[in-house]
Amino acid sequence: MAIQKLYAGAKLREIRTRLQLTQKEFAARLGVSLPYLNQMENNNRPVSTAVVLALAREFGTDVTELSTGDSERMVSDLREALADPVFPAPAPSPADLRLVASNAPGVARALLALHRAYRETHERLASLDEALGRDDQVLRASPWEDVRDFFHYCDNYIDAVDRAAEHFAQGPDSIDARAASVLERRGISLQFSDNSMLRRFEPQRKILTLSTNASAATRRFQLLHQVALLTQNDLLEATLDLARFQTSEARAIAKIGLANYFAGAALLPYRAFLSAAQETRHDLEMLSDRFGASIEQIAHRLSTLQRPGAKGVPFFFVRVDQAGTITKRHSATRLQFARYGGACPLWNVHQAFETPGRFLRQLAETPDGVRYICLARDVSKRGGSFRAPVRRYAIGLGCEIRHAEALTYADDMDLTNPQAFEPIGISCRICARPNCHQRSVPPLEQGLRIDHDRRGVLPYSIDNQSP
Repeated sequence: MAIQKLYAGAKLREIRTRLQLTQKEFAARLGVSLPYLNQMENNNRPVSTAVVLALAREFGTDVTELSTGDSERMVSDLREALADPVFPAPAPSPADLRLVASNAPGVARALLALHRAYRETHERLASLDEALGRDDQVLRASPWEDVRDFFHYCDNYIDAVDRAAEHFAQGPDSIDARAASVLERRGISLQFSDNSMLRRFEPQRKILTLSTNASAATRRFQLLHQVALLTQNDLLEATLDLARFQTSEARAIAKIGLANYFAGAALLPYRAFLSAAQETRHDLEMLSDRFGASIEQIAHRLSTLQRPGAKGVPFFFVRVDQAGTITKRHSATRLQFARYGGACPLWNVHQAFETPGRFLRQLAETPDGVRYICLARDVSKRGGSFRAPVRRYAIGLGCEIRHAEALTYADDMDLTNPQAFEPIGISCRICARPNCHQRSVPPLEQGLRIDHDRRGVLPYSIDNQSP
């Protein structure tokens, strides 16, 4: 296999800016000439091995940062956006997209924001009932999408909040005792009630009420969420200031997300949880019992272990509902989820609804040739009474096959047999596989051939050439 050259100009500039060094000072510390550093920062030259070693030696940089981060996510998002028929064919090559993502990430984000606005406008106008009489409305980006993109491009890891939560969890007392102490110091009484609202805080009466219909793990999580709002408000607001959301709605939604992040990180403190995950070989059930957290909370936390200098196995994490709609998504791997639509139907996460309470394992290969081990399990949430509705979800968790030895779930699987890997895609609209028996719509990047005298699995065949 050919050795892949490492172009990481944007990341080098980010490291230099963070260290508040000029190009001349940075070049001297790295032991290279100023022109050579300039060429690397502009991706005219690859980052040399000597520079990688100097980054680690001089600045303690986690060198895995150079090959991860926004770039792969942005390439996937750009590819999906540019597959839209609104853009003229042929679509830019993967090499061109990587250059844009590496050299001009600001331009790439602007293009993605523009395409998202176009889609939202198109969808609004498609419904005349909603479009008529609403000319005075100003078109705004979806606040939900704004927040999802914020966490997406932060690698789902917020360092300041994560460390604050870990600090809160330290000490001989249990996390429940620490949370109770926070309420006691503020004169807040904790009550429990048999109602459908998971959490209700009344500041004037100083009463926090949690639902007895929720599981113990959910109640603990909601308690820690309230602790975050009470004790970390300045930190959360400062983080929101840096995010620069376009709307007040997006900022409000993001604050919920940050408080949730604190709750999860306090319940599962970074270093303790990373150590336990490695010790148990990422056995989700053992980790759930050890930390008193739900399977979904454990899986989600595993996907956030991206602290520089102390990274865990890079996982992807996704949650889908019964319709196949992605309700949560994050990937620290090269596998990136479609921004629009559902997940590939060949992925085992959809089968989890059929086998409640069991983990499903799958060896899968994406169209780019990368192989993964995938786990799936239903995480339906009970309503708490006979007539209460049950919310049904399934989660997917996985990593590249090169990390399989770190997972207990990989034991006894045939990892060396290419035939054991099921071909999966990202989304039908951007998947180039020509003979997929589960394809729902044609790919946007390829032309179609229709023969009225022939019929295979699909009523058309896919051209390898763009139309």
